[in-house]
Amino acid sequence: MGFFDKLKKGLGKTKTSFDEKINNVFSNFKKVDEEFLEELEEALIMSDIGVDTSIKIIENLRKKIKKENIKDDEEVKEALRNEMKIMLDEIDNSLHLETKPSVILVVGVNGVGKTTSIGKVANRLKKDGKKVVVAAADTFRAAAVEQLEIWSKRSGAEIVKRKEGSDPASVVYDAIKKTKEIDADVLIVDTAGRLHNKQYLMDELRKIKKVIDKEMQEYSQEILLVIDGTTGQNAISQVKAFKQETDVTGLILTKLDGTAKGGVVIGIVQENKIPVKFIGVGEQIDDMEIFNSEDFVRAII
Repeated sequence: MGFFDKLKKGLGKTKTSFDEKINNVFSNFKKVDEEFLEELEEALIMSDIGVDTSIKIIENLRKKIKKENIKDDEEVKEALRNEMKIMLDEIDNSLHLETKPSVILVVGVNGVGKTTSIGKVANRLKKDGKKVVVAAADTFRAAAVEQLEIWSKRSGAEIVKRKEGSDPASVVYDAIKKTKEIDADVLIVDTAGRLHNKQYLMDELRKIKKVIDKEMQEYSQEILLVIDGTTGQNAISQVKAFKQETDVTGLILTKLDGTAKGGVVIGIVQENKIPVKFIGVGEQIDDMEIFNSEDFVRAII
């Protein structure tokens, strides 16, 4: 199965939800008028895209319909897809790993699929011929290091670890040393998702970032936030919280195969101006791909 087919299958629940709401609007109206557009806007809001983003999509669609005198249902749908794609493409979603080595710092709350995502991204980079080192800097959660070790073995990446409860920043320091010693291409750093309070978590993130900035100042850095697609609108508040504390450069979307709330992706990108860099739609190690806006939009509408 090709990735687009996996994506289409993985976004099946979202597609069914979208189609049901949007097709209801089309079947209830004989012409593309203001009332039709208001109903379509409501359908988008109900599809978890978010209020502000839905309003903006319809505003742009209204202008396009008027300018191009669009009347046909299929043409309206194509224009709708195009507006969504434009929003997803507003920010460059390419992965910036121009230097050797480069660093990917992975952040996110517990339970979003952070460890799994690291294994899948490492596997993806290995397939591209990259030599990858993974730093097990989530030293607070029981079994986090062991889980990361399993995924590192599956992907063929080197892992740098210390015992549970160790200082995360010191693990990152060791990993940077190892990355340079073995002439690796990419260092992927795992981080804790939840400690006893938010401030302590963010302090630990800052310490890790300080080590990376000091030891790898001249190298490319990505800070990728892992977001669970099943959380819908809660995902937007998670992005805002992490954005306040760290310079998030991109998103990894997970668990979209288990939800009808995939439309939230458009709202997240539009409201936060942060691009989606990877999308995961399955449990297997190959079920992670670089985000493609056209494929995504075609898979949901």
